[in-house]
Amino acid sequence: MDRLTVVDEIFLRTHRGLGTPIALQGLWRVPDPMDPALLHAIHDQLRTGPLGRRVVRPRVPGARRAWQPNTRAHPLDLHAIPADTPLAEDAILPWADTLGTGLDPGYGPGWRLSAAALRDGGTVVALTCSHALADARGLIHAVATALAHLAANGDSPRTHLDANGGSPRDASARTGRDLGPNPAITPAPRPASPGPADRPVGAPRGRTRSDWADAWSQWSTILTGTARALRRGIPTPPATTTPGRTPGRTVHSTLLTFDATAWDTAAADTDGTPNSLFIHLVANILWENGFPQRVISASLPVDTRDEPRVDNDLAVTEIDIVRADTPATLRDKARTSYQRRMTSPAGLPEEILQVIPDRWAYALSKGAGERDILCSNIGTLPDTLRTVGPHHCDRVAARAVHPGLRDFPRTQLSGYLSRLGDTYTLALVSLSPHGETLDAAITRACRSTGLVPRPW
Repeated sequence: MDRLTVVDEIFLRTHRGLGTPIALQGLWRVPDPMDPALLHAIHDQLRTGPLGRRVVRPRVPGARRAWQPNTRAHPLDLHAIPADTPLAEDAILPWADTLGTGLDPGYGPGWRLSAAALRDGGTVVALTCSHALADARGLIHAVATALAHLAANGDSPRTHLDANGGSPRDASARTGRDLGPNPAITPAPRPASPGPADRPVGAPRGRTRSDWADAWSQWSTILTGTARALRRGIPTPPATTTPGRTPGRTVHSTLLTFDATAWDTAAADTDGTPNSLFIHLVANILWENGFPQRVISASLPVDTRDEPRVDNDLAVTEIDIVRADTPATLRDKARTSYQRRMTSPAGLPEEILQVIPDRWAYALSKGAGERDILCSNIGTLPDTLRTVGPHHCDRVAARAVHPGLRDFPRTQLSGYLSRLGDTYTLALVSLSPHGETLDAAITRACRSTGLVPRPW
């Protein structure tokens, strides 16, 4: 049985109000209208794919929460399809920013597929999911898997619509799957604890035995690691700053594209790498946007997966950036930092965060991974994302949104970089008091590096 990792549980707590709420979002643009039947077909593949799962609680104290298959889903969300009130260019991100509400990885669907017609005749598609379900690479893998299955099975999108153009009702007979009630349902009432219906089909007792084994493993690791920490002496946790309800702080998002050859050339000309140029650019955008400190602390997520899968398979490291830094010096700082990942709280085994109450775990790990900026290099996206049914997908972006954000974190600027074909896409989310000046700050920072951004 798949169990939640420590990172999974951190994001589950943020979803439940203990920390900064985070939902991941993939955005795709095609230059022409999309048939609702194709969107329903993609929705059905996602519903029965690796994102179709939810969190269940263990029955044995000390055992980790587990993942259970869940094919219930939010209805496919179609905005202005057919195109009666299409979105203008500057309305895409405000629309996408609203799609992270109502996601529940514990008791209901943790993801949502949405699409909107655009005034230029194209279509934008958004897949939004709770960070507890997947990280950015995991979200991309889920989409690539859905599109690959759709193409490999020769699925006819028309079979995914009923006579009224609604959700699939004949798919059960065609595929042999039991869809049960209408899959576009609202979440069921929250159970007090997992009962027989919460267990995977075909394993009614294995879950209990697995809980006992997992609890034994967890407690053994925690007791051994705690004893080792006590012998060394528990270090003082690093200080963190949490601005909280800072007056004037707002959320401002933007998406930019860059020619990949020009980006790589600019990095090489400064003896840097595409990644260190990315970090350098995000830091300088923050300074240009009014950040007053001489040193910027950057949080750098590191992909740790050894195979494609939908999980939070990442670690986090950090570097300090000063104004004299160049892409070359940041290349060396980043390489060194990747060898020393952020450690567990106060030197204790990180598994302790999974056996103590959520509020205690939140207090012990509060602010973990939060620095002045976040630079998440998602990497090169699979070519399978470039084709959606009969459509060529010319623009893809991955980013995070913060639904229901009330208390602002330390992080003031988050950057997400991805590459598809000959284009880099940079998604920026500003959480600073100067969000309205972000565009001017981007222009100045790009000019200093010789980069020419284009709208997404």
